[in-house]
Order: sequence, then structure tokens, then C-alpha cells
Amino acid sequence: MIYRLVRWFTGVALYWFYSSIEVIGRNRIPAEGPILLAASHHNALVDCLIAGWIVPRRLTITAKATLVENPVIGWLFQLLGVVPLRRVGDEVKRNAAGKVDATRNTAAFEKILDILGKGATVLIFPEGKSHSEPELAPLKTGIARIALAARDNRGIRGLRIIPLGLNFEDKGNPGTSVMAEIGEPISMETAGDITVEQLTRQIAERLSDVSLKTPRPSPDRTAIGRSAMTRPFVSPIAAWGEFTHRYLINIARDLAIGRSRNPDDPAMLTIIFSLILILVSYAAQFTIVALMTNKWWAAGYVLTLPLGAYWAAFSNHPRPTGPDTR
Repeated sequence: MIYRLVRWFTGVALYWFYSSIEVIGRNRIPAEGPILLAASHHNALVDCLIAGWIVPRRLTITAKATLVENPVIGWLFQLLGVVPLRRVGDEVKRNAAGKVDATRNTAAFEKILDILGKGATVLIFPEGKSHSEPELAPLKTGIARIALAARDNRGIRGLRIIPLGLNFEDKGNPGTSVMAEIGEPISMETAGDITVEQLTRQIAERLSDVSLKTPRPSPDRTAIGRSAMTRPFVSPIAAWGEFTHRYLINIARDLAIGRSRNPDDPAMLTIIFSLILILVSYAAQFTIVALMTNKWWAAGYVLTLPLGAYWAAFSNHPRPTGPDTR
């Protein structure tokens, strides 16, 4: 329930920030069976949100362990079942002697194997870091080691490694477009006798095939603006969503831009600040309406707010058509 609620809110927030999210190859994700989803990583937390939005199955997300040091993020990670991984670079910085515990992620890997054993989907960023380079970073071997351990040690059948390329027109610029392409799966059933290094190279090749592409150009912003002028006559619900949320989104963007230190920050911070401001606004409006009427009228009123936000988000940005898009 919590996962679905967070997924719904973040999906709306993504469409408030980006003009469109095109999905190619969604039919390559099977309806059941264990999956390791290997995604490119160019936009920090936003990559997790996009993957969670476009993949129809629930995801178990992996993330760098340093994020858990923030009590709010740590609490949210625990709530959503995020598996923290300790990266070599972070461990070197933390340890004055520069030593790295080779067994630091053993418990995390075992947890991932347990999840795969239940036929679930795990999202991993095999590059091991978010970056803005015009090429994929060298892949870490963790995903290959997990896949081989799942097949050979745990006897998990039907495991697939599926590459996911997340491509941005201009990741930090509101109103730009996103293209997510799902690549050709690697079946561990037919992978044969393969080493960690060989499997890592194969994953890198498949991920490279769907990454660093140019999405369709974002729609003409002037045309969208003209369309918005007629929305109150076409869709009162969308107009209500614009009226009750647009100023909050604008405040969140201003805050995000003022606090951004790298290209990953604007979208990520805008979405985080938007969610915080919107939830605070909902609570304030509930209180005001409850004082003016009663709690039942207030509850009914507040229920119209996310509906308007949802309608405005998607009517603002026409979705691409076709069986593999969302």
C-alpha cells in the first residue's frame, strides 16, 4: 500500500517536472519470475523514481548506504524495503586507514538473493554511481556475482537480467523529455558456464545498447501554454489541479535551483520539495476546511486535491502512443 502510494505521487511529480516519459520495450519485462533490472545511472534518485513508475511490477531498490545516514531518507528506505549497498569509494573515505571490508555487502547480497528467490524484481545500478559523463562508467561486478550466486548456489530458476537505459533530453531542465528503453534480457538459464567477468561484459554490452540515446524533443512550450489557457473549459478537474498545485511546484523549483550543486540536483530536489510542500499544503487545507465545516467535508475536499494534481500532470503533457509507452 505504501509503495503504491509513493509510486503514484512520484509519478505525478515526474510528469509535473518532465514533459513526457516515453517507454520502449516494456513487453520485454515478464509478468512473473525473478528479475535483476540493470539500469543506467545519470540522474541520482530520479532514476529510481522513473524505474519505479514505468515498471509494472513492484521493485526492490538498491541504493548507496550513505543515504541511510539521513534519518528521513533512512526511515523512508526502511518503509519501502530499499537495500543499502556500501560502495568502495565511500568506505575509503570513511576509513582513515583506507582499508575496505571485502565482506561489507554480504548481508545485503543475501537479502537480494532472498528477494529473487520469491520471484521478485530488484533494481541495481551496476555503474555504482550517478554521473553526467557522455558514456557509461565501467560496470561493477556485483550484479553478475548476485546472478551467478542466485543460479548456482541458491538454485533460483528463470532469473533474467534486464537492461534499462534511462535517457534525458536535459535532465535538470523542467519541461524536457525522457526516454526509457528496456533492452534484450540475459537469461541465466541459457547463460551456460560463464565467469563473473564475462557476464559483466555481457551486461555492459546490453546496457550500452539502450543507453545514452537522445529522446524525442520536448513539445513546443508555447503550444502547451496556449492549450493551458483553454483547460478550464475543457477539463475543470485539470484546472483545479493547476490552481491548487502550480504555485507549490514553482516554489519547489525555485528552492531546488537555489540549492542545486550539480546537474543531478534540480529534478531530484524539485520532486522532493514538491512532495513536502504539497503534503504540508494538504494538511493546512484540511485544517482550515475542518474548522469552517467539519472533518468529513474536509476529508472530501482534500481527496479532490490529488485527483486534480494527477489530471493536470497528464493533461499538461500528452503521452506518446503505442503498446510500449506510458
